[in-house]
Amino acid sequence: MLSDPALEQRARNLSQHLRCLVCRNESIDESNAGLARDLRLLVRERLEAGDSDAQVMEFVVTRYGEYVLLKPDITGANWLLWASGPLTLLFAAGVVVSFSRRRAKERRTDATALSAEETKALKKILNN
Repeated sequence: MLSDPALEQRARNLSQHLRCLVCRNESIDESNAGLARDLRLLVRERLEAGDSDAQVMEFVVTRYGEYVLLKPDITGANWLLWASGPLTLLFAAGVVVSFSRRRAKERRTDATALSAEETKALKKILNN
């Protein structure tokens, strides 16, 4: 813990937005993993060195990648990742609709009128 309460509060706020790389969906503030402890110390060191919150986050992201953010920005390549779920759902819905229409069309095609030969054969069968 830092001796300055304001710096400590900033460190806790930043730690709540950084993902523990061991625990996956836990922040480094909540995690008991050794790597999370090291990241908490790194954040505090950067704050003591005079970095702003944005500079600390930029430093950590540059060092560990955007995966370290619990809520990554929706920009650039991340936009594609965020959009891939809904886009896949829309594609699947399109495939289902296309398949359903094709099946319905096949059913209508199968129910066409009988040819002259088929009509004679049917009458012969029904008359016997």
